[in-house]
Amino acid sequence: MSSATVPLLDDTVPFGDEELDSSGGAKRLSHPYVTFFHVFFRGAAVATYLFWGLFSDSFIKCFLMMVFLLSADFYLVKNLSGRLLVGMRWWNYVDDDGRSHWVFESKKGDANYEARINPHEARLFWMALVVCPVIWSLLLLVALVGFKFEWMLLVLIALSLNGANLYGYIKCNFGAGANLSTTTTDFVKSQVLKNAVSLMTQSSTPAASAAPKPTIVA
Repeated sequence: MSSATVPLLDDTVPFGDEELDSSGGAKRLSHPYVTFFHVFFRGAAVATYLFWGLFSDSFIKCFLMMVFLLSADFYLVKNLSGRLLVGMRWWNYVDDDGRSHWVFESKKGDANYEARINPHEARLFWMALVVCPVIWSLLLLVALVGFKFEWMLLVLIALSLNGANLYGYIKCNFGAGANLSTTTTDFVKSQVLKNAVSLMTQSSTPAASAAPKPTIVA
């Protein structure tokens, strides 16, 4: 199996030619609906798994609902939200010789990348992409300890679909030859640090603006 780094198929809308953010990144969210469903499908799948037993005892219905949510999430993240929110995509094709090629594309190095990508959307994209597989990994351990093998099947499906997108976008972000375990660890550390700095900056700004102004007596 080989990998490629250049687009080999035609697009209806060429990759990277989506509409630029006309506000120059001033809007809180440039693609609110895509961002919402990017988080919604993943969160709904986890919530369905955790709280389904409160409303129904049917495992079959839960299984069907979970498969629908996970499939919708996989399709959205792979084909839409990654392209619009972070300027990346990954895909696979089989050539005439029957060989499978994996393609990992990123517009991160382009000159207009910063103007095209909304930082709030990018942060939400990566947080949801990384956090959900961690949650499913913990739920897999819980199901394994409790000998709940039918529920373990659901968790394994969730892990495989979430993990495939995580793997693909890590390859897009850091290069097709990047070491997955090392890159993932470094990436999670950097995201935690960025979020901590962002929260500290946001909390200090209102405090500074609320400080009383000195009174000048003539």
